[in-house]
This record gives sequence, C-alpha cells and structure tokens, in this order.
Amino acid sequence: MAYILVVEDELLINQLITDGLTSAGHSCVSAFDGVQALDFLRERKFDLIILDVMLPKLSGFEVIKHVSGTPVIFVTAKNRLDDRLCGLDLGAEDYITKPFEMPELLARVRVVLRRASRNERFFVDDLTIDFDAKKVYKAGKEIKLTAKEFGILDMFITNKNCVLTREQILDIVWSYHFDGETLHIIDVYIQQLRKKLGLKDRIKAVYGVGYRFEI
Repeated sequence: MAYILVVEDELLINQLITDGLTSAGHSCVSAFDGVQALDFLRERKFDLIILDVMLPKLSGFEVIKHVSGTPVIFVTAKNRLDDRLCGLDLGAEDYITKPFEMPELLARVRVVLRRASRNERFFVDDLTIDFDAKKVYKAGKEIKLTAKEFGILDMFITNKNCVLTREQILDIVWSYHFDGETLHIIDVYIQQLRKKLGLKDRIKAVYGVGYRFEI
C-alpha cells in the first residue's frame, strides 16, 4: 500500500490516524511539528502527507509550500471557508476538518492515492475491481452491481480488515442517517454482494457490531 507521513502535533490524534492507516495496510511515519516534517521530506519519499495546519515551529500552510510532487490532505480544526480555500489553493488534494470519523479519512485517502496512481484496479481471489469504470469482473466476466452495491464494496476495500458498524456504512455510502428500524437494509445489500461475488468468506459479520472485509 502507501508510505504516508502523518504531521500532527497532538499525540493522541497522531496515534489515531497512524493506527487507522496501518490497519488499512499503509506504512506511516509520524512528525509532530513543521520543521520535523520538512526534515523527513528531505530524507525520504512519501506517497501521501496527512498534514495539520496549526503546528509548532512551522504551520502546515508553510510546510506545503516546500512540498513538490507528493499529494497532501489537510486535517485540521480550522474549518472556516477561507482556510479551506487557502489550503486548496496552496495545492492540497483534500481538506478535512476535525472532528472526523476514521472511515471518512480512509475513504478520502483512498481517493487521493488512486488519483495519484496509475493502478486503478484492485484484485482479490478471482475478482478484479475497476474503480474508474465502477465495474467488477469475476474470473474475467463482468458482474453487474448497483451503484450502492459498488459503493459498499469500495468502502470495504478502503477499510479492509477494519470493523465497520452498520451506521458507518450507511453514513459513508448513503450519506444519510437512517433510524434503527432501517439498518437491516445493510444486511440485505451485503447478502447480495456475498452471493454475486462469492465473498461469503471475505465479508464477515462481527456479532453486535457490523461487518469486516478480510484480506
């Protein structure tokens, strides 16, 4: 997967981000101020930088001015429109405000890495998932998925080996908060995915919590 520099001065948030990214299969290096971040960037090549704005010694807005060729996602408490526009104008690929949910960050990381990479496909068992075309092939034969089914599959791959609650799946794929009586819709869609793609041994139910896509 990707080699990611996480620049965040708050220890607990830095650890939360690195733990989430590591669980998704990425390799991370942590920096806790702007100067340390630039030191790492001079020494190594990264696939992505997760960058806070309000950092000791040198702000994230200053750090990004020294970045060339590496995509940047700002993760910050500065949520005013002019701050977001400033970050994007400086060349960031995305701008996420705190507090945030880890599945959302992982999904955005996936999008940015996919955009920066020529490899737009994911392979597991006899499946080929083409993210650009939003198509899935099983043993070379296209399997038709609905938009929601593909969205759930994409989300599972983004968060592989992580447990996702039904509420998180609904928030990510539907961008809508369903009440408890309608959460069973997730079970229906997941049963359909398992059947269509032969993923019974990959998409595991976690009793009382949700589901995990195991790789």
